[in-house]
Amino acid sequence: MRGAQAERQMQQSEVGGSPRVLLVEAFYGGSHKQLIDLLKENTDGCSLFTLPAKKWHWRARTAALYFSQTIPACSSYRVLFSSSVLNLCELVALRPDLAQLKKVLYFHENQLVYPVRKDQERDFQYGYNQVLSCLVSDVVVFNSRFNMESFLSSILSFMKKIPDHRPKNLDRLIRPKCVVLSYPVQFPDVSSLLPEHKLRHLCRSAETLQSDHRIFKAQTSQPQTSRCEEDPVQSSSEPRSVLTPVQHSESVDQVNPLHIVWPHRWEHDKNPEMFFNTLIKLKEKQLDFKLSVLGETFTDVPEIFSSSQHLLQSHILNWGFLSSKDQYLKVLCDADVVVSTSKHEFFGVAMLEAVHCGCFPLCPKALVYPEIFPDQYLYSTPEQLCKRLQELCKRPDVARRHIVMVDTSLYSWTSLKPQFQALLSVDDP
Repeated sequence: MRGAQAERQMQQSEVGGSPRVLLVEAFYGGSHKQLIDLLKENTDGCSLFTLPAKKWHWRARTAALYFSQTIPACSSYRVLFSSSVLNLCELVALRPDLAQLKKVLYFHENQLVYPVRKDQERDFQYGYNQVLSCLVSDVVVFNSRFNMESFLSSILSFMKKIPDHRPKNLDRLIRPKCVVLSYPVQFPDVSSLLPEHKLRHLCRSAETLQSDHRIFKAQTSQPQTSRCEEDPVQSSSEPRSVLTPVQHSESVDQVNPLHIVWPHRWEHDKNPEMFFNTLIKLKEKQLDFKLSVLGETFTDVPEIFSSSQHLLQSHILNWGFLSSKDQYLKVLCDADVVVSTSKHEFFGVAMLEAVHCGCFPLCPKALVYPEIFPDQYLYSTPEQLCKRLQELCKRPDVARRHIVMVDTSLYSWTSLKPQFQALLSVDDP
């Protein structure tokens, strides 16, 4: 049956002419599916071959053999694009005709630093497969600089797990092929969902946001200096703001409690223990706030969710995954602050979506976050996060008056489309 589906995909692709781009996704779900669908919809002459987003470990182990039998030979192919779930090395070895194509490998995450509960639980094969795939690729694309540098800098120590006859200088072979290209997010128009105080923020021009973003990028490698009055939400012990809080002559609603949203997967790598422990401390201080805990759940839900739901019941507005995208966006639009406590993040779509909906972000000063968010929105310790939230609970108007100076349009498909199209292009021989 799967072979018949592949044949249908091939036939559909050939309607507009001979296919030139071969899209292969071994884990066709979530962000992987969204990206591959965007590429297919916006690139002429694509053939798409996929496997369902189930049993990730088996996809990483065996998808190459399956695709080697499923993808028909086609002389018009020029480019092969796949995510790093696929063992590309195995595929091109089994199919020498595909080895001649321009091979583009996209990293949503990397297995060399992907967190596991215990290091001995890390299966060497998955990271090893990704290294081999890089070696046979022509272009290796990472969704963030953090993703790229964490991968390349970990290769040497990772290979030391081999007992003897270890390969050398693999990072030097791979680095020249590497580029950073952000994951393209399709931001919807949420103007009809925004409350009045957030609608006022839309008056800020895109030109000003882009100017502020360029200044932030220029300053991220240097100590932050103030261009404006310090935001009252920051303590004097933290870096001064490079951002301008919105000033309104009219009073801002100070009555409604601060609405905190946590829109992440219910898994240990998102560090829910730290988040809920922080909120319980706020409750113990008798601070008023409202809470929405969203995000997808899986088989193994950390116990902290059920215990925290009981302890924080009086604060909860929304609890659990919202299957309706409109409902999800409405909660983000109604919220004041979005928090990440993640121990693992290579890009962070949920945080950017929340910022797009007008939420004030608080993120770890680690992982990918410093690439996207100025110091204003970063914390280094659980104590700092608790202090920031404590201040905002006392003064929710600060979050509601503040314009977040992250230009989300820079991470949109509209902005990134030309670069992805260039990846999928090649001159005829």
